[in-house]
Amino acid sequence: MSSFIIESTGLQKSFGPTHALAGVDLAVRAGESLAIMGASGSGKTTLLHVLSGVVAPDAGSVVFRGPGGPVSVSELSDRERARLRREAFGFVFQQGLLIPELTAIENVALALMLTGAPRALAEERAAGWLASLGLAGLESRRIGQLSGGQAQRVAIARAQVTGAAVVFADEPTGALDSHTSSEVMDALLGSTVGQGRTLIVVTHDAEVAARCSRTLRMRDGRIIETQVAA
Repeated sequence: MSSFIIESTGLQKSFGPTHALAGVDLAVRAGESLAIMGASGSGKTTLLHVLSGVVAPDAGSVVFRGPGGPVSVSELSDRERARLRREAFGFVFQQGLLIPELTAIENVALALMLTGAPRALAEERAAGWLASLGLAGLESRRIGQLSGGQAQRVAIARAQVTGAAVVFADEPTGALDSHTSSEVMDALLGSTVGQGRTLIVVTHDAEVAARCSRTLRMRDGRIIETQVAA
């Protein structure tokens, strides 16, 4: 049985005349933390979106090996990919993309309720994740009442509450100062690879990348360098 949780072969994706991905082969091991770096326009965010099923490739394949067996992500319908994202993947974005009208616990519980979990169970699990990320006592605060770092930890809890096998993070520390960035990475790594899950993170920050087990560098839609942490 393969130890790779995600494998892609020959990924191509264009937006008009721009070739965002120009034949990307990548294999990600279960429990790995992978950083994807590159200048703006290098294709790193497009790669993240194709691997996670947010966007379908023009050519090539993506296979996800989850608890239920191999799934060809690139061959799923839009509805099937949406279900896969809800149930198997978690997402953390630069600005969190949390719902400001909801409290911290409601933001986290909502992700689980969308999979069909009853509200009471969803809020119980959400409270557990918030506590594990240092947010006990802040469950009833709305997002605007939290610091940037606290809000990102809410986003991490939301990404994890469904039991996601893989968490995709797009510039999760991009809007934070260096100290808060370090704290958020502690939380993100501890709640993913620290528990045997997989983390794939797009970042411009070399310090964030250095904390991952492997770093890819992209240019013009291609992987040009791979570096494994010492």
